[in-house]
Amino acid sequence: MINFKSSILYSITFAFLLSIISVILAFLFLIKYDKEKYSAELNAKYSIIATTTLRYMRNMASAQQMEEIVKNYKMEEVREESLKSSVLNDGEVLEHIQSDIGNATIIEYETDNYLSIAPTGYYIMLLKDTEFKLYKYNIMKSICILVLIIISGVYIFTIKKIHPLKHLKKQIVKFASGDFEVPKRQTGTDEISELANAFYDSANHIKKLNHSRQLFLRNIMHELKTPITKGRITAEMLQDDEKKKQRIITAFERLEAMINEFASIERITSGIELTHVGTYRLIDIFDEAIDLAMAEKNNITFCINKDLNLNVDFKLFSLSVKNMIDNAIKYSSDKSVTIIVDENSIKFVSIGEPLKRAFEYYLAPFTQDGNKAKGLGLGLYIVDNIIKAHKINFIYNYEDGKNIFSFENLEILY
Repeated sequence: MINFKSSILYSITFAFLLSIISVILAFLFLIKYDKEKYSAELNAKYSIIATTTLRYMRNMASAQQMEEIVKNYKMEEVREESLKSSVLNDGEVLEHIQSDIGNATIIEYETDNYLSIAPTGYYIMLLKDTEFKLYKYNIMKSICILVLIIISGVYIFTIKKIHPLKHLKKQIVKFASGDFEVPKRQTGTDEISELANAFYDSANHIKKLNHSRQLFLRNIMHELKTPITKGRITAEMLQDDEKKKQRIITAFERLEAMINEFASIERITSGIELTHVGTYRLIDIFDEAIDLAMAEKNNITFCINKDLNLNVDFKLFSLSVKNMIDNAIKYSSDKSVTIIVDENSIKFVSIGEPLKRAFEYYLAPFTQDGNKAKGLGLGLYIVDNIIKAHKINFIYNYEDGKNIFSFENLEILY
């Protein structure tokens, strides 16, 4: 299972979300900065008007100066007493401007700004800012929304472009699990389509090779079984020399064992699928394995603490047990094996020399020590693949002169 946090979709989504958040924060900061700048400009404007007006009202500036300032800054005196009273009584005071020659107050009333000027001991003059307009957020909002729409569009476009990767990943997983159904070729010309088509070509080639290999092996095994069977029948009819007869029979048995091992290899290398999993008694699996191994029961000792029921592929699991019994009897010094069963493991214990190499060496095909006439070196390779297919562990230990091969973690098969 893929970790979502490490996926391309997560990374792209995170990058776009970060971009959107950054844009929103940037616009909020810009709006705040621009509004503060606008307010500062208004305050500076009102300070100049208030100072000039106060100076005029105290005869410290000429009427011409005052008129020019008022005219240049688009201010006009409010003479209507009712409006003047409403502004002074109901307006919202934004800021006070104080000086040695008087006071001024910036007042917001309805949608306009007013400047109240009151020199010490004189009447109050009220000026209306005819140029004032409330700060408009619309332009900033429109730009911000446009940028967010563009980013969202790019995100959707990007997701659509990489969407085929999700489908391609599913196809690769199915192919790796043994489903050789070849996907359709893509019609696009982008890199993802080229990648999908390269996978299509590779999958198609592998499918043909796998089919040819299976057909070749099965044909060989089928063609060899007929002469081997006839040869054994003919050998059984020989009566003159019992020793020669036994040698010929042994040779044919050897060939038959090789064919059976090749059949196991063919299935394993094709990819084991546990398509016939069911609940079986472990004792029944042992009986089947002993029959397959054609072993004498007096060479096998059982120490079963609990009669388990396992969810396994009966034929494959029996084959793995058969190979372990066969391997233990062949290589033990007393030609016997003890099988110990508890709730978590099945142990195959036999007396003998320890393995000369690391255990992993013997899990590869066609590797063995000693007399090659004993087998092709495929027994443990087959067992390891079957055990892996059942998702349990295959472990080796050597203790007190005994080789101990174990199937561990059986509890997941209950």
